[in-house]
Amino acid sequence: MNHRKLQDNDRLREHLASAYVLGTLKGGARRRFEAWIARDAVLAQTVSDWEGRLGPMAEFAPSAPPPARAWQAIEARLGLEARPARTSAWQRLRDSLSFWRGLSLASTAVAAVLLAVLMLQPPASAPAPSSMAMLASANGEPMVAVSANKQQLTVRVVGAVPMAPDRSLELWAIPAQGAPQSLGLIDANGVVTIRMPPNVTPSTMPLLAVSMEPRGGSPNPRAPSGPVMYKGAWMRI
Repeated sequence: MNHRKLQDNDRLREHLASAYVLGTLKGGARRRFEAWIARDAVLAQTVSDWEGRLGPMAEFAPSAPPPARAWQAIEARLGLEARPARTSAWQRLRDSLSFWRGLSLASTAVAAVLLAVLMLQPPASAPAPSSMAMLASANGEPMVAVSANKQQLTVRVVGAVPMAPDRSLELWAIPAQGAPQSLGLIDANGVVTIRMPPNVTPSTMPLLAVSMEPRGGSPNPRAPSGPVMYKGAWMRI
């Protein structure tokens, strides 16, 4: 593959840019791609767009403390073993969950987001999505991908949901103030298309949530009757 081929192929450019941001483009291919970024403003903007799409998903990343051997290797490389006075500072850094949350994107979350972006693309004849959301469980696992344009929502459950036969999953739009609005039932094992209500936009209903309901949905159309399983915020794309 050469730079000219990449310039003439929008789909390939998007694919490689997303792989670069995810970190799955490695070795010589990554170094070659970085050289192209340095001299191709369009490619650099494509990479920047993917960073903007995937970066906010870091908030879904569950915290994970580094193994002790990682810190031992860092301290050895920096020569900190012989400087005990610095240990407390390293300990504070080690214990900072916010540091580790902001340090990297969790591979599971980012892969799920990329999968959702690629799988929820509408047919060429349909309007392109303008917003998406990734709804996560309480422990930060991405579970439900939502893509939206002015006409419709496309919803795919991307995680495994244990479902009893007498239960349903219901999608809700949640305003900054006021009662939630039901958007309808979603399929735990497939893709569902839902008409976009005229009063539901990412600005008027900034959050989405999925609740576990009795079969057929909540008896109360203004609020979930069962537990809220997953939630997330809109992101413009």
